[in-house]
Amino acid sequence: MIIYVQAVTNRRLAMEMIRVIFMTVLVFFVIVTIHEWGHYYFAKRAGILVREFAIGFGPKLFSIKRGETRFTLRLVPAGGFVRMAGEDPEIVDVTVGQTIALRVKNNQVTRIYLDRLDERSGVVRGEVTAIDLEKDLFVALDVEGDTERFSVHPAALLISRGKETQIAPIDRQFGSKSVGARAMSIFAGPLMNFVLAFVLFMAYIQLAGTPQGLLVDKVSKGMPAEQAQLQQGDLIDTVNGVKIGTNYDKMIDIIGASAGKPIQLNIIRNGVLQPIKLTPVADDQGVGKVGITAAYQFRSATVGETITGAAKLMKSMTVSIFEGFKKIIIGDFKLDDLGGPVRTAEMTSEIARKGITDLTSWTALLSLYLGIFNLLPIPALDGSRLIFLGLEAVRGRPVNPNRESMVHFIGFALIMLLMLVVTYNDILRLVRGEP
Repeated sequence: MIIYVQAVTNRRLAMEMIRVIFMTVLVFFVIVTIHEWGHYYFAKRAGILVREFAIGFGPKLFSIKRGETRFTLRLVPAGGFVRMAGEDPEIVDVTVGQTIALRVKNNQVTRIYLDRLDERSGVVRGEVTAIDLEKDLFVALDVEGDTERFSVHPAALLISRGKETQIAPIDRQFGSKSVGARAMSIFAGPLMNFVLAFVLFMAYIQLAGTPQGLLVDKVSKGMPAEQAQLQQGDLIDTVNGVKIGTNYDKMIDIIGASAGKPIQLNIIRNGVLQPIKLTPVADDQGVGKVGITAAYQFRSATVGETITGAAKLMKSMTVSIFEGFKKIIIGDFKLDDLGGPVRTAEMTSEIARKGITDLTSWTALLSLYLGIFNLLPIPALDGSRLIFLGLEAVRGRPVNPNRESMVHFIGFALIMLLMLVVTYNDILRLVRGEP
């Protein structure tokens, strides 16, 4: 019997661990995917060729192509990216004098083979005399001494080393679109995170309810509240005639300013209003205390309360996030105050154990943070790219692409370096068993 009970317990623990791991991975997957989907969707709407939609960085774990885009899952779960045509130099090039093979269908080239030409059947083979795969979309070949010109399909494929790369005519490239269209395709990533955060905050309010009053939670022994026979679950109605409602700070302020002075609490117990008289005692700082902690009394939220409550949470969490950024800027922090992917995953796992309600709120906060962080004017982030687009709009011409690429490269390298340092510190903290 003991062995059977132990086996059941181990099975439950294993299932709980699997559930927590799954929920943790799902949280990261959802907030990163919605961010990249914003970039992807608005880039496609603008007519930009999206070559890859990736979750994670590093080596590919899974890859599938749908339409023009390859969707990939990569090893390092530290973000994601959407690779648009024209953002980076094309990795496949065809030059004059190169021998290639063409597959022609309906008088247009649909495939351009760059290697293993002897294995291709039903193709036209020759030496390139002229080629333009961006504007005029043609290729001219010297075929056995005769020059032949072929029109190239706008979605033709370049095939080399077993890989297919779709050509990107100039009107399908990122840089060819208006500043507004490009800015929208960049801003859409953080925007989707804000939308997700708002929706999740509404879901959280629906799950948790909305506060309608303050309850006595814990009563400290030997304190005025115990002597006045306050009980856990008492609903605090007024303090010295002031209606409290859900304003915890107001209650604390009134009690704190009344050290040594009698006050009256009107509480509701079992539906009956009862007056309670007690005198707060002063703590070491002279602030009045009665020896209670409070908890909110919740009820189901209406649609209007859900929307307004989500907006208030968005506002308060945004303020908290920027206060954290302010501390980093002025240097008022320690390395242990920063958390990388390891600590974030650790905290997500702990919250996942508490249940879906707390996890929903935490996911909303992470999504909001990701959206705000990506809009910071840090090279390689969306905010920096939007600044360059703003400069282009003001100047009437783009910044030198090579200089912009260098700025983003340096920024990305610094972010990765910081992430390595923070992750290393997180791992050391876990090894030392520190909270």
